[in-house]
Amino acid sequence: MFQSGASVAAHLRPHDDASLADDQVQPNGVDLTLDAVFEPTEPGRIDTDGKRVGDRRRIDPDADEDGELLYWLEPGGYVVRYGEVIAVPDGHVGFVLPRSTLLRNGCTLETAVWDAGYEGRGEGLLQVHHPIEIRPGARIGQFVLAAADHEEQYDGDYQGENTEREDSVD
Repeated sequence: MFQSGASVAAHLRPHDDASLADDQVQPNGVDLTLDAVFEPTEPGRIDTDGKRVGDRRRIDPDADEDGELLYWLEPGGYVVRYGEVIAVPDGHVGFVLPRSTLLRNGCTLETAVWDAGYEGRGEGLLQVHHPIEIRPGARIGQFVLAAADHEEQYDGDYQGENTEREDSVD
């Protein structure tokens, strides 16, 4: 069973320790915002006994005609970092789904399963099929929690990822 948005909100906080915006809490989840965009620059590797994430370059947003920051993304695959720190509670599993406006603009968002016990500011794959402008802080995905049985809690390489202050957008 999926949890209500208000229940999910209790397990998220913005990276800057502010409160979630009222419009982020939805009936069945919480909207995640765009913090940063990265472009892969070299191959990664997934082996039978390990992995390596390839290098990537952070894309800086440009200023629009009003001086506001804006990402202009051409078709391709980008790694996006969310602006919220998530803590998946015991007895649950998390999923991130794209917001419908992202889909209606020819883009989608892919993520993996978020296991019970994971805590951090995760990342996803933004697939852009048609050029799009996205403002930093825009709501791009929705995090949902579902009740789930599990034997252990997450204790992998990505535990606590992207939670340092220097990781945030300037």
